[in-house]
Amino acid sequence: MSDEHFDLIVIGGGPGGYVAAIRAAQLDMRVACIDKRGVFGGTCLNVGCIPSKALLHSSAFYSHARNDMAEHGVIMSDVGLDLSAMMARKDKVVGDLTQGIGFLLNKNEVTPVTGAARIIAPGRVVVTGPDGEQTMSCERILIATGSEPTPLPGVDIDEKRIVSSTGALALESVPEHLVVVGGGYIGLEMGSVWRRLGAEVTVIEFLDTILPAMDAEVAKYMQRVLKKQGIKFRLGTKVLAGEASDDAVALALEPAAGGDREGLAADVVLVAIGRRPHTDGLGLDDVGVTRDNRGFITVDDAYRTSADGIYAIGDAIPGPMLAHKAEEEGIACVERMAGQAGHVNYGAIPGVIYTHPEAASVGRTEEELTADGIDYAVGKFPFSANSRARAMGETEGFVKILADATSDAVLGVHIVGAEAGTLIAELALAIEFGASAEDVARTCHAHPTLNEAVKESALAVAGRAIHV
Repeated sequence: MSDEHFDLIVIGGGPGGYVAAIRAAQLDMRVACIDKRGVFGGTCLNVGCIPSKALLHSSAFYSHARNDMAEHGVIMSDVGLDLSAMMARKDKVVGDLTQGIGFLLNKNEVTPVTGAARIIAPGRVVVTGPDGEQTMSCERILIATGSEPTPLPGVDIDEKRIVSSTGALALESVPEHLVVVGGGYIGLEMGSVWRRLGAEVTVIEFLDTILPAMDAEVAKYMQRVLKKQGIKFRLGTKVLAGEASDDAVALALEPAAGGDREGLAADVVLVAIGRRPHTDGLGLDDVGVTRDNRGFITVDDAYRTSADGIYAIGDAIPGPMLAHKAEEEGIACVERMAGQAGHVNYGAIPGVIYTHPEAASVGRTEEELTADGIDYAVGKFPFSANSRARAMGETEGFVKILADATSDAVLGVHIVGAEAGTLIAELALAIEFGASAEDVARTCHAHPTLNEAVKESALAVAGRAIHV
């Protein structure tokens, strides 16, 4: 391997890295992709997006079978939980997909390399892997090393009693009481899984709201819905310390604004206060790659770092820590290398939380528009007035479209409801194309579908919704 020379070496085999490697190969580059895990797909596929969605889907089946089928005329008795089978299915989904990525790399003639990479100079990478150390050379290096869970001072993760999202995906039994520290995407999704399977779940959040990055109306609605599902919330609360024993965890809490300390006991504690870039140990300081005080790599609009020939994308650079954001950046980055006009519209990147109901957003929130002094109109339509949602028994939620008060351009869309993560794609496309609310409203939507709520919301921007 030390004798081989590549046009591009990609460090990191997650969604950003392997997609960038494949696109670079399509552009006739000789490419190697290094990943220390041994199986490609990164955090997302191995211990993140995919296994969590598999468990969310399976736990939803269990919950529906126990609680919701009678109203559909389906009578079920003796519904039981085989957690080991559920976990085995999750593992199979992950295994099948990681094999698929290996196939794609091979198909596109990308050289896979297993090991930990360190940049020793522009165009030179040392990889320490199962077969020892090897040096690789290249014209360009792309850093796509992703992120890792942010630690919580005073609470040491052991992946047994005190777990990160990785440990929460592999619990061997349903805890009696799961405490989730952090009211963001990861905490609420994993809390939902274990609540459906029978755990008492308490979410502790330092701020006075869950989902702080989402539209405030969406966050409040989601808290109300999840509370009805049995999840308890302790907002404005700080976790000071956590001590694990063989069979429990003792947490020390206090109000975020200050006040008396109190204790809280749990069987398992999930620390989900966010993620931080995985950029240590790469030799970046030695080769002159600039990072900010949180570890994010500084790049320009072509994803070039401060060191010649070294680029970075995904969770390693500032911006939303989303797999699809990393994929788009990876493609844009290598296309720019090849002299093409790769570009990412950061105003059209959707975000989804896969609870039940789902919540999805794209573009600006009401709070952001107000802070920037932008006049906007609001169109809102409830799923309770949508015929397909009624037929499905999925009437929770709404679609809210925010449009410029003068031009009618779609500025932001926020959805709570069944399949919100799928519905949001239409609105991401609308923002990408610069569509107006009227453009969406005058587009024929099939009946009966959930998408009709999107059309009605667009009509409501001009005060002419039909079905409310």
